[in-house]
Amino acid sequence: MRMDSSLPPPSDVTPATARRLLVVDDDRLVLATLVHGLVHAGFEVIDADNGDDAILLARQHRPTLALLDIRMDGLSGFDVAAYLRDQLHIPFMFLSAFSDEATQAKIRELGALAYLVKPLDVAQVVPEVERAYAQALGRARAEPLAAAARAAPVSAVAPQRAAQECLPVVPLAVGILMHRFSLSRQVALQRLQRLAEQEGRPLEHSAAAMVAALEQLALPGQL
Repeated sequence: MRMDSSLPPPSDVTPATARRLLVVDDDRLVLATLVHGLVHAGFEVIDADNGDDAILLARQHRPTLALLDIRMDGLSGFDVAAYLRDQLHIPFMFLSAFSDEATQAKIRELGALAYLVKPLDVAQVVPEVERAYAQALGRARAEPLAAAARAAPVSAVAPQRAAQECLPVVPLAVGILMHRFSLSRQVALQRLQRLAEQEGRPLEHSAAAMVAALEQLALPGQL
């Protein structure tokens, strides 16, 4: 089911990234099947089995489009979609086993390019992904000035807005701690708060430093 959306286009689409797709699903069998089929269809696929890693990979690789499962442990597909939309300006579509009214209302609110209901064969998924790509790329080409504005330095952003854009990094850092060390959300947050107190800086700054360090470790040649 395709959906209309006011989602902005990706900010850095180039020939090198035009077929780059982020696929996220916590069912590893489904994930492997999707990756295999989409790679065979000519996509460069980056995959993740949880929302926290998905955001880190999206920040590092800047895919043109994301295909997201909705219900996952930690950050949900909705959480990831909101971050991609608000912070990275990356379009997304959903693939989920749930199609109730509340789910569909949230999907419309977030502005997904498409919504596919499981179970689906990869042969059915690929054409929908192709259509979503065409839509995302068409918007990017039609709005070069908007894309350039989104690439403006942080210093050009009003201080209040800049502070608001830092906030999502806290739940992201908490989610990373939960995933890496098998912690509950409350314990992970407490550890992050203690770290910030020890470093003598705001919680958001410590969270951002943690995320940046993990991104650096994930760069080629660092592991």
